Amino acid sequence: MSKPLTTAIALFAACALPVTGSRADWNQFRGPNGSGVAADAQPPADIGPENLAWKIPLPAGLSSPSLSADRVFLTGVEDGRLVTLAFEKSTGKLAWRALAPQSTIEKVHEASSPATPTPLVDDQQVYVYFGSFGLLCYDHDGNEVWRKPIATPKSLYGMATSPITHGGLVILVLDTDDNLPGSKLSASRVIAVQAADGKTAWEIQRPYHRSAWSVPIIWKHDDGTELVVLGSGRVAGYDLDTGEKKWFANGFSRETIAVPVAGDGKVYAAAAMLGGSGDEQPDPQPFWQAVMQFDKNADQKLERGEMTAGFTWPLRPELPVGHPGYGLPIPKEEGPARKRRLDGMFGWVDKDRDGFWTEEEFTRNASGGRGKPILMAIRPGGEGDITESHVDWQLHRGVPEIPSPVYFDERIYMVRKGGLVNAVDTASGDVIYRERIDGAPGQYSASPVIAGGQLYAVSSLGVISVIATGDDFEVAHQHDLGEAVHVTPAIDRDTLYLRGEKHLWAFRRRL
Repeated sequence: MSKPLTTAIALFAACALPVTGSRADWNQFRGPNGSGVAADAQPPADIGPENLAWKIPLPAGLSSPSLSADRVFLTGVEDGRLVTLAFEKSTGKLAWRALAPQSTIEKVHEASSPATPTPLVDDQQVYVYFGSFGLLCYDHDGNEVWRKPIATPKSLYGMATSPITHGGLVILVLDTDDNLPGSKLSASRVIAVQAADGKTAWEIQRPYHRSAWSVPIIWKHDDGTELVVLGSGRVAGYDLDTGEKKWFANGFSRETIAVPVAGDGKVYAAAAMLGGSGDEQPDPQPFWQAVMQFDKNADQKLERGEMTAGFTWPLRPELPVGHPGYGLPIPKEEGPARKRRLDGMFGWVDKDRDGFWTEEEFTRNASGGRGKPILMAIRPGGEGDITESHVDWQLHRGVPEIPSPVYFDERIYMVRKGGLVNAVDTASGDVIYRERIDGAPGQYSASPVIAGGQLYAVSSLGVISVIATGDDFEVAHQHDLGEAVHVTPAIDRDTLYLRGEKHLWAFRRRL
């Protein structure tokens, strides 16, 4: 995501132009108001061994680093227990660790973790959400201040939303697949608790939303201040004083992950097609070729009997069969449940009931029911359904599945799998460029961040690419970390903090 986005919430400009973050502002997921931008920071642009300040081992987890003036905060899983960790920014030395209360660990997808939400930090306290327990509050020295147990929401992949702050409150989105009592509507909600004691200040019901994995932002503009939440199928704005839902815009897929961003008086929300495709009309060939791996008799058709062990509907054909993100989750063990799922899948494509799939049949159904990828620009002032009235433009190409967009200097930047970078003009929605990062292929789960006018994009394989912002695509520097990276970096005045699969890395600008 690019462009100088909103700084600390309290510093929002009334004109809704973003204010860039300062060295102590990276206090939540993706920094100041979730923007991914610390424009006045100067971390090294030539990442490498020569500016590695320190590197320390970490437990498993997928939370991103968040920062105070002198510490880095993360969560993880150690010996089956959820833990919060604080490290000294200067040396990487462990300052303290705090185990969460014993609780049943929530069920998560193989590619996820029960330690995925990112800590929230203010001047005095640290707030941590675990889907398996609820909210925990510590002071900066690791002493527990309060705890608030919250029933684990039902989620397709495990909880990933992170807390944010506004006006002395800690705000948390709890979208769920559980239903309201006696209703088919969802029990999804947003809660706000007092930062001082954890007591509930207000609660907003979201009955038309199912599980999702985005983090909300605070949007301040000429017409007021709103909480903007991207959820399943739609993005919505809420009045922070009353909890009233003021507006919503439809068109998003069932599974939304990215954080909305604001700039130029508008808010922008993005979500890929269900299954991760970023283009409205994806090339069907990779999907068909993935199916043909199971064509045992090599007749270029697929029979039901060829849907053997390992077969599933391919969602991300660039991944190997068996990878947790490769295909539609179905039971792995042979039995009635797997048979029912495969029978239904086969019949859905085999419309003429001739007993096999052809390429034409499969291609016709490959993207059916998965929605459109969308980057949507919304101007303020709308009420109710504003899909037609207050959406300035929509883009349906190059939209990432997991990484959030970043706004900087009248442009939106998006980085998606394969190292594909889109730069978009925020006034018109026109694509300025669409380029691929050479030497950095594969998946991208970490969101891009911007500091000092440079965009930092980190692939899941651990290749860090430093890209110049502006109308011309130029990779200024690359470094292979040699370790997988799945989460968004953090930035302070002179340092880039990266959480790899096994280590926390700090790259510091040489003075």
